Amino acid sequence: MERLSQPAGAPGDPTTSAGIENPRGPTSPYVDPVGEPFLHTRLVPPARPATFLRRPRLAAHLDQALDTPLTMVNGSAGAGKTLLVADWAARLGRPVAWFTIEAGDQGAGTFWAYVLHALRLAGVPLSARVGCPADAGRVDHGLLARLAAELSELDRPVLLVLDEFDRQPARQVAEDLEFVLHHAAAGLRLVLVTRTEPLLPLHRYRAAGAITEIRDAELAFTPGEAAALLDRHELRLPDDAVRALVERTRGWAAGLRLCALAARESDDPEGYLREFEAGRSTIADFLLAEVLRQQPAGIQDLLLRVSVVDRFCPGLVRALTGRDGLEPVPAGLHRQNAFVEDLGHSWYRLHPLFAEILRAHLRERAPRLEPELHRRAARWLRDSGALPRALAHSAAAQDWEFAAGALVGDLAIGQLFTGLRADDLAGLFVRMAPDAAGTAAELVRAAHELSRHDVERGLSHLRRAEGRLAAERAPDAAERLSCVLLETLAARLTGWPCRAERAVAAAGELRHEVPARLLEEHPELVALLLTHLGSARVWAGSFDAARAVLSEVVESPGGPATALPRQDSLAHLALIDYLDGWLERAEQEALAARAETERFGLGRPGGAALGRLVLAAVAVDRDDLDQAEALLAEAAACGPAAPDPVTAAGRSLATARLLLARGDPQAAVEAAAPAVAAHVASPWAELNTALVTSAAHLAEGRPDTALKVLEHVPHDGEPECTAGLAWARLAAGDRDAAIDLVDHLAPRGRAGPGVSVRAALVRARAAEEAGDAAGARKLLARALLEARRERLRRPFVDAGPGIHRLLDTPPLQSLAAGWLVPGGPDPRHRAVEPGPLVVEELSGREREVVRGLAQLMTTEEIAADLYVSVNTVKTHLKSAYRKLGVSRRGEAVRQARARGLL
Repeated sequence: MERLSQPAGAPGDPTTSAGIENPRGPTSPYVDPVGEPFLHTRLVPPARPATFLRRPRLAAHLDQALDTPLTMVNGSAGAGKTLLVADWAARLGRPVAWFTIEAGDQGAGTFWAYVLHALRLAGVPLSARVGCPADAGRVDHGLLARLAAELSELDRPVLLVLDEFDRQPARQVAEDLEFVLHHAAAGLRLVLVTRTEPLLPLHRYRAAGAITEIRDAELAFTPGEAAALLDRHELRLPDDAVRALVERTRGWAAGLRLCALAARESDDPEGYLREFEAGRSTIADFLLAEVLRQQPAGIQDLLLRVSVVDRFCPGLVRALTGRDGLEPVPAGLHRQNAFVEDLGHSWYRLHPLFAEILRAHLRERAPRLEPELHRRAARWLRDSGALPRALAHSAAAQDWEFAAGALVGDLAIGQLFTGLRADDLAGLFVRMAPDAAGTAAELVRAAHELSRHDVERGLSHLRRAEGRLAAERAPDAAERLSCVLLETLAARLTGWPCRAERAVAAAGELRHEVPARLLEEHPELVALLLTHLGSARVWAGSFDAARAVLSEVVESPGGPATALPRQDSLAHLALIDYLDGWLERAEQEALAARAETERFGLGRPGGAALGRLVLAAVAVDRDDLDQAEALLAEAAACGPAAPDPVTAAGRSLATARLLLARGDPQAAVEAAAPAVAAHVASPWAELNTALVTSAAHLAEGRPDTALKVLEHVPHDGEPECTAGLAWARLAAGDRDAAIDLVDHLAPRGRAGPGVSVRAALVRARAAEEAGDAAGARKLLARALLEARRERLRRPFVDAGPGIHRLLDTPPLQSLAAGWLVPGGPDPRHRAVEPGPLVVEELSGREREVVRGLAQLMTTEEIAADLYVSVNTVKTHLKSAYRKLGVSRRGEAVRQARARGLL
């Protein structure tokens, strides 16, 4: 005979029967449908530990649960979901019905029996008419209807929290819960604490704005919250150490707490938190137990295998596991909050700590499997076009032949020289095993040594690679083209122009044998080829031919891959223009070279030295010696003292001219003739050495010796040498020969003001010595007008006392005032005169900033136009104001215009 239950809330028999539902009340208020007593611990929120940290931002968000029918707190294991909701519920000051679901709760009857009991414990006035399930596996729809109806009539909504809801997988339970929630209307506020998406029509609630959601990203601790949590554990760390810990744990609550507990036991808490081995920590125990072992064996295997990659997609999963049909698994793991993050476009990654722990676990379970997984990943990634990651996995597998073959085969060897990935690649291949064989491996070794300017070792590996290619019946086109690139670089570094020409000619034939796609993907290869050829041509003195290929590089589409070749080419063009006497043009090209890499954050790569050397030489000619010295120091900080002959000669030229201007002719002579290792001599380098040496002898009062130095230098009518020779003849007293030399200078040839002004000064000094003061003034006036455009001062400083006296007479005095001198007759005078005079010349960048002011550009617009920061623009403005003797933008523009600077 069926035993009837006692009224709800009355003491009764703890036993139960398998009878049908009783509309008057449950079979017993203290037992579930199978006769087990209700467990009190499942019906109350858990206690918060003493170190629990209340986070106001989350509590404020959770307050919205009082206004929406459904609230979902969805996060991974240990994300702090339950404690967050428990603390929030405790602060509400009103009863909350709480039910924690367990894995064994399969039946709808048991689920609803617990829910009803939780509601009654919370003081919800449910009548006996609602009843209670008597069958553990099912619940009568009428009971649900009666429950919903009574809840809908409540004066104040009841708050029901279902913790660990992901452990209730039954779709029927979800449908029944949705039915009650819908029909209870404003009488029920349901809070689900879960690791997975519940089987409820969430899209409907989202569309209606009837759901409050808190997810993993929001549950993650911020650095400030992490610092407060550590403080609760009596740990106080520097801000950067806290940020690093949050980055490593991704703000995961359990990870931070476990780390804090372990660190408290360490003698060096900060060191422990910085370097702890995740695979050997309590975090590992937690994640292995709570996440990995909760999955089926096949999924466990998948997680262990994908732990070797930083991100994965279904195709890569297939390559790592060798199994088909796993496409839905990554998305499913993400939905389960199984520490799998969705990156979009079917790509996923493991939580970094979880991945670290899984890798350690993999090495213990299958130590030989990890290298094989890296090899599989490398091959799949290369086939998918992800070369950088493929190389990293090849290195991890110690599969150096494949790594070198992939780099060379994809025509990516130029990336060892282009700055963006050069350091990463160098660090990767420096570990390459000495026994790694093959043409590609030798090419990579050659490239690595040449990138470090170790020409001898680089050429040794390059010869081995060439020997291997020569022995092959059908050598690979990509390997041959890579070899040609290195040949061109070697020719540049050794000062061997003919060799560079041959190599580039061979490259032109090989370009048709490699896939066009690879050349498009690696524009740096062609850019590097042409830049190296241009540098070799500059060394040979073939300026017009060099300008042609260097301009082709500069005019190529901009981008980070070719930023360094473009910078290098601009610096060489600047050198050509400087040597031809075009200071302003050289300065602009050198500044553009610097901006080309700054805009991509490449700092000061080795190729940046030449541009700064040109700027230093320009500064010497403008008599800004302190600026020249600073630029030489910057150039020295950019890389090796002699990365190639052109740069080495450029350094000697700028250094020697600075020393000469400083009044140290002997040191200038020594600096002008460095030991530049080159296969052939450079005519312009020899010429400039001779010009400095000749000028040094003139400075020491030995004009005859100065003349002999230049007479023995083959110059083929080079304008600069002709002007220098004319000056030496004039100093030696041979005015007619000096005039005859400058008369043969082409009036508007390749030579710029740097040459023509010196030639004009020869004529002016000759006229002055001949007593033709009027003729000398006319010549000086032309020289001043031409020099003013280029801000060329040094020739006037070196012109002698006769020229200085003429400059102090009208109208020359007004032509020189403000840019050559601040108002006095002596070109070497630096005293500040009263009034808003230019007491110090503006640098090229300062002039660009002032030009921006004249165009009514804002500071931000000037910064964007010049590819520099706003703070840099402000620094230049402050310096320009000081030099112009002004304090406002408008005054600066007026003064600059008045002085002919705009």
